Amino acid sequence: MKRHINLHTLLLLLAFLNACKVSKDIPLPPSATPENFRGAEPADSASIATISIKEFIAEEEILKLIDTALVRNYDMQTALKNIESAELLFKQAKLGNTPALILQLTANSNLPSNNSLSGLSGNQFLGTNHIEDFNTNLGLSWEADIWGKISRKKQAVLAAYLQTTEAKKAVQTRLIANIAQGYYRLLMMDSQLRTAQKNLALNDSTLRIIKFQFDAGQTNSLGIQQAEAQRLVTAQLIPRLEQSIEIQENALHVLTGENPSAIKRISTLEKTKLPAHLSAGVPSEMVGRRPDVKAFEYALSVANAEVGVTKASLYPSLNITAGGGINSFKASNWFNIPASLFGVIAGGITQPVFQRRQLKTAYEVAKIDREKVVVAFRQTVLTAVTEVADELVKIEKLKSQYNIANSRVNVLAQAVTNAVLLFKSGMANYLEVITAQSNFLQSELELANIKAAQLNATVELYRSVGGGY
Repeated sequence: MKRHINLHTLLLLLAFLNACKVSKDIPLPPSATPENFRGAEPADSASIATISIKEFIAEEEILKLIDTALVRNYDMQTALKNIESAELLFKQAKLGNTPALILQLTANSNLPSNNSLSGLSGNQFLGTNHIEDFNTNLGLSWEADIWGKISRKKQAVLAAYLQTTEAKKAVQTRLIANIAQGYYRLLMMDSQLRTAQKNLALNDSTLRIIKFQFDAGQTNSLGIQQAEAQRLVTAQLIPRLEQSIEIQENALHVLTGENPSAIKRISTLEKTKLPAHLSAGVPSEMVGRRPDVKAFEYALSVANAEVGVTKASLYPSLNITAGGGINSFKASNWFNIPASLFGVIAGGITQPVFQRRQLKTAYEVAKIDREKVVVAFRQTVLTAVTEVADELVKIEKLKSQYNIANSRVNVLAQAVTNAVLLFKSGMANYLEVITAQSNFLQSELELANIKAAQLNATVELYRSVGGGY
């Protein structure tokens, strides 16, 4: 007999060890990040992500918009509510090992048929066929966490809570970037509007000169028509840019959770300076800082815990129940203590045997889901590294483009001046003046566009390396 007991103990121990082995956590996948970002300076390991948002962005107007958005933006409010919900679930999960208590108070009256077994028994032994029952019961139930199922559920809920905090950080970093980039686009359109207005005045001046020459018989009506057409092209830009400016202001107010209105601007695009030094740091630091990557780390913790829970469901569960209270079949004796007192305690082991493979399938699916999270984690890291590399090359090449575009603006500004002087002296025709003015307008518009792209690229680099929270 003792031999059989030892054999059963050994089998139970093997099952326990096997369960622990299968439900063990898998670590984060080996880092797939390179040693350095493409286009980064190899010797520079410092990252702009360590700089606070108030140090990185100098424009007070942007910081005010960001402060308002962090409080009133609806995506931020939703993210905070998600954190509140997850926190409540976590508090509930922490009580998973405590017993459940239920207080029950019941009273019922039963009038069975005189020809039924209950009616005949009642008449025979109680002298009545009207049976009453009054019960007050405090019940307790508790499940022993033998296989770690309850502790695994706690781990899953905790990781899910931490996921919501990272999701909130991701919303915040994207919100900050969107506000800064939207504001820079607003400055760009302001600059382009001033350029269009300045060129419109220049076109008016040229048109007046051509009209004077026409009146003097020095040119024909075609010159007037060409100059007027160029003037209308420039004039058309003004309402188009004014429309875009108002739409951009409205878009910024959507981010800040406010009704559409004008946005105050103190600085101009020309006076807005780019950060002197932009360093992305090293990929390993970025991976540990970006909220979306951290969220997938917690997702892997959730998936690990789910594997443990589904595995533990395949093994026996030990449940202990107890109850006690007062019971009587007469209302007058209901609270007659100690005669009405009763108590009961029971324990049971439940082992799933055949449930149409539901538990086994749930376990296998949980393992596959965990593998999918690992794949998603790798994809997120790859995307993050690529985003940083993209912004680094943008910053580098936009700097070259800006220098070229700025030189072109200076050359064309001189060309316009020379064309007007030569035209007045009769050494150039009106087409040369119109062409010079048209090229100058386009070059100034393009220069403003490149400057805004530079500012937006720096903000996007700041976000992509994990800055902004």
